Amino acid sequence: MPSIGWQELVIVLFLVLVIFGPKRLPEMGRSMGKGIREFRKSTGEIQEQLTQVKTGTVVAEKAEAVVVQES
Repeated sequence: MPSIGWQELVIVLFLVLVIFGPKRLPEMGRSMGKGIREFRKSTGEIQEQLTQVKTGTVVAEKAEAVVVQES
């Protein structure tokens, strides 16, 4: 699959400028930035929760092993 080159990127940016106009581009950029920031925040929170769950189960398994060995 070929990657996008600088010529294609210039054409896409020109078409976006023609379609939306120069006044709407900063607003669109801000909203895209906010969306990306929110997405990263959400994925970070999910990864943190998964890490807590994994460490919690590992701790619980070790505690069970200690109880079994003491018996």
